[in-house]
Amino acid sequence: MSKITPKLTVVGAGPGDADLITLKAIKAIKAANVVLYDALINEELLQYASANAELIFVGKRKGCYAFQQEQINELIVEKAKEKGHVVRLKGGDPFIFGRGAEEIDYVTQFGIETYVVPGITSAIAVPAYQGIPLTKRGASESFWVITGTTKNHDLSTDVPLAAKSTATVVILMGMHKLNEIVRVFSEVNKQDTPVAIIQNGTRDDEQVGIGKIATIEAVVAEKQLASPAIIVIGEVVRERVVLSSIYNEVKSKQV
Repeated sequence: MSKITPKLTVVGAGPGDADLITLKAIKAIKAANVVLYDALINEELLQYASANAELIFVGKRKGCYAFQQEQINELIVEKAKEKGHVVRLKGGDPFIFGRGAEEIDYVTQFGIETYVVPGITSAIAVPAYQGIPLTKRGASESFWVITGTTKNHDLSTDVPLAAKSTATVVILMGMHKLNEIVRVFSEVNKQDTPVAIIQNGTRDDEQVGIGKIATIEAVVAEKQLASPAIIVIGEVVRERVVLSSIYNEVKSKQV
């Protein structure tokens, strides 16, 4: 009998489009004995797993947790010791609000080998699919990527700081805090700043709402936008029309 080598590979699954995953990530999934996957991954990616691999959903949907984080940590250790190679498949990039580093920190104390495969983060890819560049000369020289909701379920204190800057602001997991975000930007006279909200970005059911700080809540209500969605705030949103026409033209030529 061959000796089992406990191993964890934390893998970024990309933003939603099944094609936006790296070759290295696919190789890791194929080599896995166990795949623990989150709610935001495209489940088409599970077809790359071996027929003998154990597939376990450990994500959350609409606030309902399949497993608490502590349980996931323990499950990784249990499955790695029992079966060998565990792939922890996470949406986007696992080191951007993905708790990938936390899981690696936990399992290393048990002598488990650990690896990471970066993924394409939704913070960049989702705006790009709508033709929105996060930086552009004359519009924005930098960008912030901020979590909308902290561990204590409060709005991040970085949001008011970002609102005072000229940078593009990308807020993940912020839909439940949209009214607070609007208030923060309004308090620094940014009512006319463009906003894009993109739901299910890069997927077939992607929806987008475009407005300003002053109008975006009405746009969200009209279009019935909800989580999972990304909020993009800044002058670069004004560039969307030109870039989208170029993107659609390229896409149509590929069909």
